[in-house]
Amino acid sequence: MPIEPKPGGRLSLSRPIFIIGILFFVFGFFTWLGSVLIPYLRIACELNDISAYLVAFSFYISYMVMAIPAASLLKRTGYKNGMSLGLVIMAAGAFLFIPAALVRSYPLFLSGLFVQGTGLAILQTASNPYITILGPLETAARRISVMGICNNVAGVMGPLILGAVTLRGADDIKARVIHMPLAEKTLLLDSLAHRVITPYAIMGVVLLLLAPLVGFSGIPELDADAESDTVALANTNKTSILQFPHLLLGVMTLFLYVGVEVIAGDTIINYGSSQGIPLVDAKFFTSFTLTCMLAGYVLGILLIPKYVSQVSVLKISSLLGLVFTGAALCTTGYLSVTFIALLGLANSMVYPSIWPLAIRGLGRFTKIGSSLLIVAIGGGAILPLVYGWLAHHYSPQQAYWLVIPCYLCIGYYAQFGHKTGLSLKNT
Repeated sequence: MPIEPKPGGRLSLSRPIFIIGILFFVFGFFTWLGSVLIPYLRIACELNDISAYLVAFSFYISYMVMAIPAASLLKRTGYKNGMSLGLVIMAAGAFLFIPAALVRSYPLFLSGLFVQGTGLAILQTASNPYITILGPLETAARRISVMGICNNVAGVMGPLILGAVTLRGADDIKARVIHMPLAEKTLLLDSLAHRVITPYAIMGVVLLLLAPLVGFSGIPELDADAESDTVALANTNKTSILQFPHLLLGVMTLFLYVGVEVIAGDTIINYGSSQGIPLVDAKFFTSFTLTCMLAGYVLGILLIPKYVSQVSVLKISSLLGLVFTGAALCTTGYLSVTFIALLGLANSMVYPSIWPLAIRGLGRFTKIGSSLLIVAIGGGAILPLVYGWLAHHYSPQQAYWLVIPCYLCIGYYAQFGHKTGLSLKNT
């Protein structure tokens, strides 16, 4: 049941929103580093397109594997302690990059990403339903948009900072290693791999410092499974989460959406390179995508729900996604890359809109429903890998056809899916 602020008491929500905002900043910073790690590890570990996209797979598959166990963990620890534990686990994953870089081991890099994703799965399982029910559901998309700004500011910064360190002179290194003797090439690639040691050591330390800050922050514990009388009456005969088709369709839609979001952010640097754009310029492209997302979040805060509903925004997002993808497929060079970056604008309000629509009316099933939505973030593992396979066998540009049916499914959920089987009034 959503928590309403006390009359005249908006400030009562300021502390939890601030703390959750810090966590969303962490989400964004780590999540979008993959866009730099893909081309970086492709050179350092001598990978092909398919192998390189295991970066996204290893990071996001942890959501599919760990989200349900995370929900069980949170029942025992509560939100605050669970969030702190998630930060500690993320720190462990960051520190794994140090031995991975020292021995230039791609499997160990992937293990570090999986551990980071595990920590994030715990954080997301706690923070997404928390911010959703921290006030009226009608304004949940606006609150999530505020979190999205925190997420995307970090998402813009992360690739720029890591890219400046790891991709410095990458075009020259990429050209030189082709004709180098094995011994010289090994020394050069080892030196390149070592570039991630300092940034990931710093990130690990920062995460360890944040963990007690969250644990002792004093934010209230919320009962996500509390039911109003109306919801309790509607759910009288419900015994399983499978009896909520609007949630199940929401999970499927979110799975496809996260896959599309990750493709738009994590493939754009490689795509720009495939279009003949030097990596020294292409390394900025993910930040352009996230800047477009940031603009969309600001618009969401200004427009929802006063001028436009969450459902209408979801319809518009689907349409924009189709238009921008079609334009990217029909153009080349910087113009085509620009349309991929604009997918950030199309994508910005999908996640904030799906969450409140999908968990509406779940009542005592909210925690498990939220866990399923976190599982859906695993779409960021599967679809980029499919994109990598298509890019390898066809072309990086033609591989973007993959996102067209995904946007069509998002449009279906906006028009029909979010109402399927929902018995509450005013849906």
